[in-house]
Amino acid sequence: MNHDFNKNEDALKMAWSNVRQKLEKIAEGGGKKAALKQKERNKLTARERISYLLDDNSPFIEIGAFAGYEMYPEHGGCPAGGTVSGIGYVSGKQCVIVANDQTVKAGAWFPITGKKNLRMQEIAMENKLPVIYLVDSAGVYLPMQDEIFPDKEHFGRIFRNNAKMSAMGITQIAAVMGACVAGGAYLPIMSDETLMVENAGSIFLAGPYLVKAAIGEDIDLETLGGAVTHTEISGIADYKFKTEQECLEQVKRIMEKLGPSATANFNRIDAKPPKSNNGEIYGILSEGNTKPYNMVELIECIVDENSFDEFKQDYGKTIVCGYARVEGWAVGIVANQRTIVKSKKGEMQLGGVIYNDSADKAARFILNCNQKKIPLVFLQDVTGFMVGSRSEHSGIIKDGAKLVNAVANSVVPKITVIVGNSYGAGNYAMCGKAYDPRFIYAWPTAKIAVMGGEQAAKTMLQIQVAAMKAKGEVVTPEQETELLNRITDKYTRQTKPEYAAARLWVDAIIDPKETRLVIAKGIEAANHNPIIEEMKVGVFQV
Repeated sequence: MNHDFNKNEDALKMAWSNVRQKLEKIAEGGGKKAALKQKERNKLTARERISYLLDDNSPFIEIGAFAGYEMYPEHGGCPAGGTVSGIGYVSGKQCVIVANDQTVKAGAWFPITGKKNLRMQEIAMENKLPVIYLVDSAGVYLPMQDEIFPDKEHFGRIFRNNAKMSAMGITQIAAVMGACVAGGAYLPIMSDETLMVENAGSIFLAGPYLVKAAIGEDIDLETLGGAVTHTEISGIADYKFKTEQECLEQVKRIMEKLGPSATANFNRIDAKPPKSNNGEIYGILSEGNTKPYNMVELIECIVDENSFDEFKQDYGKTIVCGYARVEGWAVGIVANQRTIVKSKKGEMQLGGVIYNDSADKAARFILNCNQKKIPLVFLQDVTGFMVGSRSEHSGIIKDGAKLVNAVANSVVPKITVIVGNSYGAGNYAMCGKAYDPRFIYAWPTAKIAVMGGEQAAKTMLQIQVAAMKAKGEVVTPEQETELLNRITDKYTRQTKPEYAAARLWVDAIIDPKETRLVIAKGIEAANHNPIIEEMKVGVFQV
């Protein structure tokens, strides 16, 4: 280990430590007082419910933990979007779990809550995974109802998805452990099986207060929509239990009896550990990601030993392509490569810039993987496509469009990990969120934006200064510096992975050491869906 490696390792571990501290705070939900109130009512927290459900010593990959992070300060915040969700194993079956967090605004739905729940349903539908809903929600957060209620990607889409998933044969189980109000009442009833906890779970279109206001009827919560009412009178629910633990045990028994499903039959052999110690992955990127590094070294920390076969190794060197295995699963890897080139002014670093030849190579490799039914893994550290007259005259837009076309029309599962930069059209070409990766993760070092911070800030400064001068204002050098700093600070904040994860542009910020795990579990999830269409591409210039 050399000095640079140790320095890099310390910096990346510190970056992950900062993320982990934020995750620990998010995991507190609405705070310790709110959690204590749950205990006083003999209720578990959302995370305790999930922990009780999961098989011992099995991995749980949390999705959307940063959802809503720093987004609603005027409303007191919304940690994790008011839900805890992810992919785990219950009775040996890989499944999606979505649990309302009652400690956060009584489990009410913010706009980001709806987006997060829709994302979890999307994961279930794309991968044909069973879904377990742990319901404890007061319904729509009324102060923001206009941003969550009526649109296509809002609250009602969830019930539409319930119906679609049922038609697709995807098992849905709803355990009602608290309130389930108004439109939200449809979710458990549109699930395959509904379980309720006595004197805790309730399902109704309107609660006692609204019933009194609407029709003048006096009625208590349990009589109106409690577990006894819905298992003995309405027939809406299928099971009732005295405790949450008994309820969760029944969920496990239901999951245990699920029959096997068809698979995509992605190629898998016995796994081997990586050639490089997994911990070595921390020492590859420099602090701030300012220096070139060998992407193949990073790949060797992720893939099974001696499994990486590089494709067109000596051509299109700013993108690395190759076949490999991750936990025994066959994968095709498309990764950006940092390079140093000679320019008229001396050496110049190109941070993952895509040239004509590298775009052409990657497009061809993606077609090969689709033909062979091999899932794709994208490792992003890209600043965009090469610019300038030489590239334009060589048809960089044409070759870039060819790559984007291949990514957009790819039918095999795609998993994206943003290691470093993810700028501009490079984000699109390397399978950013808009290109439907099955899963998309970010390292703590990730930066997502239309362009690098320095270039963007200077561009925006020029625009603002020009506008001020057009109004006859005098702009001093000191004012320009202050304005530039203000623009840079704002832009830098918006490029951070926490900002992206808060808006679900990425599913999670991960410990770099977990990269191998999330890729393997992502492919395992994708393997549950046996339907892979034939790849078709549209019209593009060759």
